[in-house]
Amino acid sequence: MLVDGKWMKNWQPVQKADEKGRFVRQISSFRNWITPDGRPGPTGEGGFEAEPGRYRLYVALICPWASRTLIARKLKGLDNVIDVTVVNPSLTEQGWRFGGFTGAHEEPLFGVQYMHELYTRADPSFTGRATVPVLWDMKRNVLVNNESADILRMLDTAFEHLVQSDVRLYPTAYSAEIEALNSQIYDLLNNGVYKAGFATSQAAYEEAMDGIFAMLDELEDRLTGDFLFGDSLTETDIRAFVTLIRFDAAYHGLFKTNRHAIRDYPRLSSYLQRMLRVPGVRETVDMEHILHGYYSIKALNPQGIVPKAPEHIQELLEATYA
Repeated sequence: MLVDGKWMKNWQPVQKADEKGRFVRQISSFRNWITPDGRPGPTGEGGFEAEPGRYRLYVALICPWASRTLIARKLKGLDNVIDVTVVNPSLTEQGWRFGGFTGAHEEPLFGVQYMHELYTRADPSFTGRATVPVLWDMKRNVLVNNESADILRMLDTAFEHLVQSDVRLYPTAYSAEIEALNSQIYDLLNNGVYKAGFATSQAAYEEAMDGIFAMLDELEDRLTGDFLFGDSLTETDIRAFVTLIRFDAAYHGLFKTNRHAIRDYPRLSSYLQRMLRVPGVRETVDMEHILHGYYSIKALNPQGIVPKAPEHIQELLEATYA
C-alpha cells in the first residue's frame, strides 16, 4: 500500500480486520462528482462539468465494484463519451498493473506501470490502497472519484443533456426502497463474500456465511418479476448481478462460500440469464479476467493454479451470444 505517497509493502488481500477477525474494507477517499453544469455534487468540490471526451474510467474486469460502473456506462450509452482503460487482472506485489494480459491496456495518459502511480499523481502524499474503479479528469489531470457507488449514480444523470436515455437506474419513485435493499445487498452479499473469503477467525467466517445465504434466500423469494423492483432494471440489479455472476466461478470455491451455488436457486439462475440479455451487460463480463484475477491471490491460492469456468457458467455466457 501507499504511505505518504510511497509504496511501502506488498499487496495483501486483508486490508484490515476487527477484533473478531472480520474483514474491514477501506473507505474510498476521492469523492468529487461530475455534474451537468460543474456545480459540486453531494460530496467534494465543483468544477467537474460533464463533457464528452474529458473523463477516463480505469477498471479491472475481475472487480465487481468496477464492473458496476462499466455496466452503467453501457446502459446509459456513454461508450463514446467516457474512455475506458482496463488493468491486468492478476494482482501483483504492487497491486493493479497495466498491460501484459489479453484485453488489458497500457496506461495511455502517463505511461505508468501501476495503478498506485496514478494515485500519487493525484495526491503525492496519498496513504492507502490504490483501488479501482477510478474516474479521471483528463482536462485537469486529477482523480475525480474512486467510489463505485458514486460513479454509478453520477453516470445515471450527469450526461443526460449530452446522451439522452430511457434508462433510469435510480428512479425517485423507488429511491427509499433502493437505498434499503442496496444496503442489505452490500453488507450481506457484495461485501459478504469478501468477509467470508478473508475472515481471520472461524466465527467471522460463519457469521459471513449465514449472512450471504440469508441474502440469497431473500433475493430468490423476491424475484417474482423480471428484476428486483418489478419490470424495470435499477442500480440495485447491477449491484446484485456483479456478485452473482462471479459466485459459482470464484467465491463458491476460492472464498469457501460453498453452502449452495447460484445454480441451486431457480429464480436467481433465470435472473442471471435475463441480466446477461440486457444489451451491453454481457460485454462487461470476462470470465478469463475474473478467474485469473481471483486465483492470483496468493494468500488464498499459493500455487497459482487457475481453474476453468464451471460448465454451467460457460454455457450461460455462450448462450447469451447465441
